Amino acid sequence: MPFVANDDRAVSLSEAEALVREIESLRAKVAKLEATISELDRLASRDPLVDLANRRSFLANLERLIARVERYGGPASMMFVDVDGLKQINDSFGHGAGDEALVQVAKMLASTARQSDCVARLGGDEFAILLERADELSAWQMGLRVVERVMAAQFCVNGNWLRLSVAVGVGAIQPGDTPQSVMARADEAMYRVKAA
Repeated sequence: MPFVANDDRAVSLSEAEALVREIESLRAKVAKLEATISELDRLASRDPLVDLANRRSFLANLERLIARVERYGGPASMMFVDVDGLKQINDSFGHGAGDEALVQVAKMLASTARQSDCVARLGGDEFAILLERADELSAWQMGLRVVERVMAAQFCVNGNWLRLSVAVGVGAIQPGDTPQSVMARADEAMYRVKAA
């Protein structure tokens, strides 16, 4: 028995079934493309080694945090974290050991930070944490917890137990800041700590 299409043209049952199959096929392809886009978006914003936000994603989050501070006020800070001695680990035990050190530090930072904080790897041995609703003193207190936690930890590479250390610097986010000015302040504070 033929079906009648909107243009008054008769459509056979086999043609209707073929159209349904084609629609289902197209829906499956769209779902697959959406999943691919979602994965590409995730890859574009995450560091592949440590699975934290990457520099691009961090800068976008920092811009949003600066805008919130300007609009609503309230404290916010950025913590800069630099892993000490990574070159020595790479030279002595290989780049796999250096990568494992970075993964260990990333896990400690992520577990020390609050869920609302943005923890990121900026590149190489540099990490950063955005702390919303945290003034400079609170950020320094968290920085001290990070330093103590990293220094207390050790990890094994080829039967060798290695210890890590980090240097931390904090910069308060102020109205009128740019991402570069906040990062420069936190970076300067970190180098003052290293020099001391």
